[in-house]
Amino acid sequence: MGAAFLMATSAIGPAFLTQTTVFTQNLAASFGFVILISIILDIFAQTNVWRIIAVSEKRGQDIANMVLPGLGYVLSFLIVIGGLAFNIGNIAGAGLGLNALAGLTPETGAIISAVIAVFIFLVKEAGKAMDRFTQIAGFVMIGLMIYVAFSTAPPVGEAVVKTVVPDKIDILAIVTLVGGTVGGYITFAGGHRLLDAGIKGVDSLPEVTKSSIVGILITSVMRIALFLAVLGVVSKGLQIDPANPPASVFQLAAGNIGYKIFGIVMWSAAITSVVGAAYTSVSFIRTFSPRLDKNYKQIIIGFILISTVSFVLIGKPVKILLLVGALNGLILPIALSTLLVAAYKKNIVGDYKHPLWLTVSGVLVIIVMAWMGTYTLINQIPELF
Repeated sequence: MGAAFLMATSAIGPAFLTQTTVFTQNLAASFGFVILISIILDIFAQTNVWRIIAVSEKRGQDIANMVLPGLGYVLSFLIVIGGLAFNIGNIAGAGLGLNALAGLTPETGAIISAVIAVFIFLVKEAGKAMDRFTQIAGFVMIGLMIYVAFSTAPPVGEAVVKTVVPDKIDILAIVTLVGGTVGGYITFAGGHRLLDAGIKGVDSLPEVTKSSIVGILITSVMRIALFLAVLGVVSKGLQIDPANPPASVFQLAAGNIGYKIFGIVMWSAAITSVVGAAYTSVSFIRTFSPRLDKNYKQIIIGFILISTVSFVLIGKPVKILLLVGALNGLILPIALSTLLVAAYKKNIVGDYKHPLWLTVSGVLVIIVMAWMGTYTLINQIPELF
């Protein structure tokens, strides 16, 4: 459950809230179809990645280096850079959450949030503290989100119909959702957590598969609740403020109480993403030397502090986030294709036989995400100059 919630709460960050709100505005009830397809692709991706990590009993970067010497270092570089850039956005989101909740400036809120995140890793049993923290924050977020969804009285019947028979299909929305839910460091968050907890090997596969699917389902419940909340607001013809779409939805749904709930949800989403991004990004470099492995907690704390200082001093670097967002879309196909190759190498997985349906579904995810990730990268790079 700790691994499932770490993965889910890493996925549910400030960008998750904004993307879901904006896409629901654009697609209305047909966004349900996008959510359905993204859930299927997410389950295919996560089930493959977690199983192969568990069976090989190795982290993603070590598997990649065994498939092709040096590939693990490239993958680690992409994930650490991506994790750092997104953590600046996560810290900013935590600051905005406390701004809505308590009226603090976003910078002050960001610093307080960073102190809380650092404290989690100063605890002796940091892994257990992280598990407990993400579970509590996850339950709070989902509970409040369901309450807001009920408050807006969305047209549920229409949403169900359009989920199966949409008026419009938005491919970019599907890719954005998949990349945001299982892209970049999030792909490995739960798998690496299970390794650290000693849940590995062929015998643990039922637990591993269950955990990966639970992680996706937790994310999906949050996504569906937010989708219904926004749909309820849009269907009444109310105007959502483009400056802060998620906050506007909560306020329109439940007045000032709704705005305070937004503060709690935004802060919970952001702070758990800060923890998840730091933990997983550092897990990608700690096996490269005994010294890194021994001091990994201090490196995680440094990672959080660098993200916070970057936000406080230079704000949210939009151009860097855009470029890293595009790179993030390419990490999933690179990582997944590497692990699928590893699944058929005896020196990595021993006598384990990877199910054919998982290989086929994994290849499907790779093709879709590689195509759209490349498309996004080509279109975004010129905008940076």
